[in-house]
Amino acid sequence: MAGTSVQEIAKTLYNKKGSNIIALDVRGISSITDYVLIADGNVDRHVVALAKEIEDLMRDAGEKPVHVEGMQNGDWIVLDYFQVVIHLFVPEMREKYQLERLWPEGKILEINFEEKKVEE
Repeated sequence: MAGTSVQEIAKTLYNKKGSNIIALDVRGISSITDYVLIADGNVDRHVVALAKEIEDLMRDAGEKPVHVEGMQNGDWIVLDYFQVVIHLFVPEMREKYQLERLWPEGKILEINFEEKKVEE
């Protein structure tokens, strides 16, 4: 994840109306990734649109996914970029699977969604 931070990914989701965004630092806990980012879209089409926006962001940074799953259905999409795995859900699926519970020791990362104001 050389060029794109978890913060940038989360902010992109927020700017595209993703909700309930949580980022977990799972270094030392997970053997497959360093960070897990979880977010909701309103409906399956919104979830697909969020996933495509993240793919565009990462592609622009020269990063390709290791694996993508769920684009056909859109109710749960996984984008695996090795150091960060992004799970995008419709609210019902997120409630059903409650992935946050898989990493209770994971550190919740603070995400700043506000734009920095430039002083004149």
